[in-house]
Amino acid sequence: MTASSPTASNLPSAHREWQRFTPGERLARFAVYLGCVLAIVVSLRSVDVIPEFLWDAPAQVQDLFARMWPVDWSFYLVPRNTGAQTVHDALIDTLAIALLGTLLGLLLAVPFGFLAARNIMRLAWVNWLARFVLVATRSISTLLWALFFVAVFGPGSLAGTFAIAFRSIGFVGKYGYWPQIKPAFVGIAMFRWDINVRESSVLGLVGAGGIGMAMNAAIDTFEWERVALILLVIFVVVVASEVLVTQLRKRVL
Repeated sequence: MTASSPTASNLPSAHREWQRFTPGERLARFAVYLGCVLAIVVSLRSVDVIPEFLWDAPAQVQDLFARMWPVDWSFYLVPRNTGAQTVHDALIDTLAIALLGTLLGLLLAVPFGFLAARNIMRLAWVNWLARFVLVATRSISTLLWALFFVAVFGPGSLAGTFAIAFRSIGFVGKYGYWPQIKPAFVGIAMFRWDINVRESSVLGLVGAGGIGMAMNAAIDTFEWERVALILLVIFVVVVASEVLVTQLRKRVL
């Protein structure tokens, strides 16, 4: 009988040590961590922070909350001045922007989704063009779209509706592989509407209509009690839309 040479399987366990990462992987992880630290350091050095304002921030926040109380509940149905919108009217505009923007986004997203799906459209250049549109529309934030459409259509709800719609194209259209996503399409649409309700609440800050315009006007005139009311209304609407969409998705899906 000949003696067999020792192998890794019959060596004592003390000579074997399991390592999760190879030396190259550990070096790569260290390089990533170092890069993150350097990025943070460079960012802190480039951000223009005024220490006096930073230390004074707690007192300013306390003073701001004091100015917001008591909440001006009457502002919900009473206009700020003659010819101005009430908070209720601005809220209805916001919900209309979110709904119409979502519907328009779905109508625009469906054809691009089909064109981007290789199992439907066999032309590679059409796939590439459709995917470019999907990526481009979702890569630009809603506020930037709002600024663009405010420049095109002027201030108002129309600009907000198109901003919501164009931002929704890439979100919905990237799920364009049909029929794999057919059962979830309604759920995706409701989820996007929920997001659009939140986003449409702030579009008015750049002149794109909705309740954000009422809040911006109240901030400009230092009417903090009315700002508090608008913030509470936005919070209630966002929570209500979240609960509604969650329940509907459970029933539909």
